[in-house]
Amino acid sequence: MPETGKPLYIQMFSIHGLVRFENPELGRDADTGGQVLYVTELAKHLSSRDDIRRVDLFTRLVDDPRVSDDYARPIEQYNDKCRIVRIQCGGKKYIRKELLWPYLDEYIDKTIKFIKKEKECPEVFHGHYPDAGYVAMNLAELYDLPFVFTGHSMGIPKKQKLLNDGMKESDIVKKYRIDVRIDTEEEILKNADLVVTSTNQEITEQYGIYTNSEFPKYKVIPPGIDVERFHPYYHDRLPEAEKTEFAKYAQANMLAQLERFFMYPDKPLILALSRPDKRKNISGLIQAYGEDREIRAMANLAIFAGIRRDINEMEENEKDVLTRMLLMMDRYDLYGKMAIPKKHDPEYEVPELYRIAAEKRGVFVNPALTEPFGLTLLEAAATGLPLVSTNDGGPRDIIGTCENGILIDPNNTAEIADAIKKILIDEQLWEDYSKKGIMNVRRYYT
Repeated sequence: MPETGKPLYIQMFSIHGLVRFENPELGRDADTGGQVLYVTELAKHLSSRDDIRRVDLFTRLVDDPRVSDDYARPIEQYNDKCRIVRIQCGGKKYIRKELLWPYLDEYIDKTIKFIKKEKECPEVFHGHYPDAGYVAMNLAELYDLPFVFTGHSMGIPKKQKLLNDGMKESDIVKKYRIDVRIDTEEEILKNADLVVTSTNQEITEQYGIYTNSEFPKYKVIPPGIDVERFHPYYHDRLPEAEKTEFAKYAQANMLAQLERFFMYPDKPLILALSRPDKRKNISGLIQAYGEDREIRAMANLAIFAGIRRDINEMEENEKDVLTRMLLMMDRYDLYGKMAIPKKHDPEYEVPELYRIAAEKRGVFVNPALTEPFGLTLLEAAATGLPLVSTNDGGPRDIIGTCENGILIDPNNTAEIADAIKKILIDEQLWEDYSKKGIMNVRRYYT
């Protein structure tokens, strides 16, 4: 890595999905999830440092009537040191990430032209996910500069999971271009100067199974959060608390959204927040709740599964997950007990949602089958909401460090229900987990 003594100029790349600073559409689709939040927050934070002179976050320019005009803006300025740079490749339409592979060389060529026009090279290229990793790797080689890679998820574990789920290898290759992805990942690992991961488990279980896993250096850097934005639930009770009109509206809107669904809205709230993806195991949580009479009597369940309009117009994976949610709601007759709102605002409403659940002395649940990190766990914990989460990846580290919840086997629905009930029933345990989450997130993840 460069040791020039002068502040660094970093070019970050996150090609797929819909990327913007203001009000990111997290959960809109499979490509616009936690990675979008990760890269935008990272860019903003880096720009606040004295040892960074500039951060450019490169993504794909999309000019498509199906999405906001924001994504057709070539430049989106955050401050005088940080901006999003959008470069077109593969036409103007918004397409899923698996279809972008043939157009990445076009993206590289146009980025080179952009750098020449700007007349300034960065000191570091940082690629996020294999598609952007491919772009950053080639640029770093061309300019003879350091190449940093953050995978977020990797192809071999994904392929194995899909095979275990019963999907044919030929279908996996056709739908996900998984062979191209894995070959690219091997090349990336051979050329990366540094690989950044969120957990140690990620190094051994995701990267360690690659032939070229021993080439790069690894650095574990857990993502942090904005603790002012995710302040504890009890702050709003304090006489000196000042809430912006945006926050007041967000809180009122979230309460109204929930009250539309619940017969008894004052009950404790079991909250889940994720994309509608089979790996998130939303159905496992609904089954755990639906099959346990005690838990249904003591608490309501709210699942915010992305942002949706018409389920029939969504991708097959998302359509299947959402349809199954509705069918399970009907099977267990959870009307009046379960909320499945169609949308939420990640910027203002999500922090208020966590605080509403904490104020109701509820629990945040992440039942995912696999979870590389789990940023929502940190957000929920920072507001004082105890956690029940899958015993995999990031949650293992977060709950192990913060001591603010219970790890569960996501395939054991009885275990999920028992963990939730244990926290809801024991007031002292709830207080202990709530306090430790608030304090330890600030101690270890900021």
